[in-house]
Amino acid sequence: MPGGARNASSSSQQQQSQQQRYTPSMAQVNAHYRRKNATVAYYTLSIILGTVAFSYGSVPLYKMICQTTGWGGQPVRAHGPDSTYDDADLAARLVPLTSSPRIRVTFNASVSDVLPWKFTPQQREVRVLPGETALAFYTATNNSDRDIIGVATYSVTPAQVAPYFSKIQCFCFEEQRLNAGETVDMPVFFYLDPDMVNDLNAKGIETVTLSYTFFKAKYDDNGVYKAPSAFPGLEGPAPRKIAA
Repeated sequence: MPGGARNASSSSQQQQSQQQRYTPSMAQVNAHYRRKNATVAYYTLSIILGTVAFSYGSVPLYKMICQTTGWGGQPVRAHGPDSTYDDADLAARLVPLTSSPRIRVTFNASVSDVLPWKFTPQQREVRVLPGETALAFYTATNNSDRDIIGVATYSVTPAQVAPYFSKIQCFCFEEQRLNAGETVDMPVFFYLDPDMVNDLNAKGIETVTLSYTFFKAKYDDNGVYKAPSAFPGLEGPAPRKIAA
């Protein structure tokens, strides 16, 4: 046999030998993919658990940020957009701007499907000047035959007004216990910060809506109260709206 043919034949045999030597068996292939799939599953599970933990842990922080900045339609519970106002600053701000048009404030109420309460605003609307205080009332009735603790969340629309919607007194984010068949009135004392007239984003706004939603209070295994989520839809069934 010529030398070139022998070399070609030898090279072909070596390649076939290497292919046979490095070709994994089906068992090895299956084992490899099982390990790979297990690794992917572990990473995916870790991400899911981490996301859930972050969601629950971030609720109080999110609520605190919203109440301080007005982000997400949450009214500012401090005296104005800057929570550092003292009583003198507050008194200076509570001066109605008679040169500004009155703003229509409307009220909405809703309750979770799992809470057997009737919850309504006592007034459909009020009209206030920036810097003028206003008092509104909601009424809640426990229609069940047992005592129930509820808690309310709230929001303001349009969202750009939320930093200027300041609540001096309200019943939000606090446990409200109603005995079976009991009816209570719940006040909301608020004002619109005069600074809103200087905000270009708030120019031309004539109507502001304050919305409350009541949920059934929840407790952990140790009996510690769990605040309702600031993210809509995480508390359970969608709330049902009740007209004024």
